[in-house]
Amino acid sequence: MDIALIILFTLLGTIVGSFLNVCIDRLPVKKSLLRPPSYCDACQRRIAIKDLIPLFSFLWLRRRCRYCGALIPWRVFWVEVGTGILFGFIYWYLMVHPASPETVQLVVTIFYSCVFVVIFGIDLKHQLILNRIVYPIALIALVLDIALNQPWILESAPGAFQSMPDVAARTVIGITGGATGFVLLLIPALVFRGGMGWGDVKMAGLIGLVVGFPLVFVSILGAIIVGGLIAVVLLITRVKKRGEAIPFGPFLSLAAIATLLFGNEILSWYLGLFP
Repeated sequence: MDIALIILFTLLGTIVGSFLNVCIDRLPVKKSLLRPPSYCDACQRRIAIKDLIPLFSFLWLRRRCRYCGALIPWRVFWVEVGTGILFGFIYWYLMVHPASPETVQLVVTIFYSCVFVVIFGIDLKHQLILNRIVYPIALIALVLDIALNQPWILESAPGAFQSMPDVAARTVIGITGGATGFVLLLIPALVFRGGMGWGDVKMAGLIGLVVGFPLVFVSILGAIIVGGLIAVVLLITRVKKRGEAIPFGPFLSLAAIATLLFGNEILSWYLGLFP
């Protein structure tokens, strides 16, 4: 039964990934996510339902539009694959792996992961982190902090927070995390002008609201470490030139998803290094 549900969630993830591709394509240009139906950017022909099957259609058509032969970006395929794997893994990690299933955490983690996949794709393609994504999701994060019982948020919280009533603690942890994330990237944005975009600063605040305090440190530090290593590799391999911009949103997105899943464990491991 567990294996069947993992497979089901993986397939569901590929379908959701197909919709996330629509978000990545249309949100930056302020197009409706529902109308018109999916179409080829090159020839403007509507894509038939049989050509919208996640993964299969991409491979069957050999990455080309059925009508005009225009190449379909690899990003379409990898977003569907990545979202499928992510859904399957999240289900296994939160519903099969632990002693007691975490249904609320499953839904919340999947929702935020979808948001961060969209931010990843848009920033990678356009080097933009859109206010129309960050602001509404920040509001949703604050509402969820207040309305939902999310014990995993309290797990790594300092004792002062844990002595509060749960609703107050979650709210303060979220707001403190948001403010901390915002300030952590605001400082380099002001000191190294051009080195950090304002979209990155606002996204760091969003991540803080989502993961809370002190896990926001795990996200930001993780993004900086991974982003720095990737930047070095890109410079050494000459994929990027010195001074050429490298979007930071994808690294923030990956770090945020990792923190949603493993943040408490990572923080516990780190603190354990200093007994």
